[in-house]
Amino acid sequence: MTAFTAHLQAYFTTYLTGEKSASGHTIDAYRDTFRLLLRHLNAEYGIAPDTVEFTDLVVANLTGFLSNLETKRHNSTRTRNARLAAIHSFLRYAALDHPDYADLIARGLAIQAKNTTTPVLTYLTVDEVDALLNAPNRASRTGERDYVIMTVLIGTGLRVSELTGLTHQDLHLGKPAHLLCHGKGRKDRITPLNAATTDALTRWISHSPPHKPEDPIFTAQGSQRPISRDAIAARLTAAAATAAPSCASLVAKRITPHTLRHTTAMRMLEAGIDITTIALWLGHESTEATMTYLQADLTMKQKAMDRISPPAVRGHRYHPKADILNFLENL
Repeated sequence: MTAFTAHLQAYFTTYLTGEKSASGHTIDAYRDTFRLLLRHLNAEYGIAPDTVEFTDLVVANLTGFLSNLETKRHNSTRTRNARLAAIHSFLRYAALDHPDYADLIARGLAIQAKNTTTPVLTYLTVDEVDALLNAPNRASRTGERDYVIMTVLIGTGLRVSELTGLTHQDLHLGKPAHLLCHGKGRKDRITPLNAATTDALTRWISHSPPHKPEDPIFTAQGSQRPISRDAIAARLTAAAATAAPSCASLVAKRITPHTLRHTTAMRMLEAGIDITTIALWLGHESTEATMTYLQADLTMKQKAMDRISPPAVRGHRYHPKADILNFLENL
């Protein structure tokens, strides 16, 4: 075992899991980063994973790995930056115990994240939401599950990982109805439930098989395991395809679980709820992440433009007079 491989194991077992108490999602993402990095070093430079040393983490090798992510794996710039963040985290941890590699580590930490563009948010209109909710065949258990999942996502704005992590003990369907959400970064929050979401969950629970408090609310078909994020994304895609003939605007939209989260935020914004409350509702670290919804709302922009227009003044453009009229007026 090399110094690098020993330190990498300690990084995951001692630091991330023990000292930092990182979430399972963070550990999974960082694990995948180093699996990809070790495979890249092996494929490109013939370095076996068990023989990798700190000296193999030169800038050229690291930037080559990051370039490979974008050019060969076709990862987005955001994914590339997330992989780089994992490498930076490990290098900062290693710097404490390996001052002999301080220069190499400093060079690795100097690799910059790429600038990213802010995409226009996709969200659903009222008609599109209705069409999507009418798509599942609710006569079947699977169709009813899909309907309830979409209703919960639209009514609460949960992240898909937060929804898959919901257990029966997290639900409180009495008045006031709410659920306990286990959010990103181990941050729990209480999310109120509206009447439609409460009714859908009440029906779902009442027709569910016997369960323990710690059992997941939504399970994979024919299993007691929590439904996966990929399965929810696939069910949304299928529902959107079913709904498209009755709502043509859905054809141009890629419907994901995060699209429904955006829809919740836009509904709250259009209802006049302030941005700070929306940020708390969605579990954002700060209001900066929530500000993107202000950029997306064309209705609010139009209202703002109407407010700054002079009242009762009809706008018109200046049209220059014909040359002959200018000639006659200047005689």
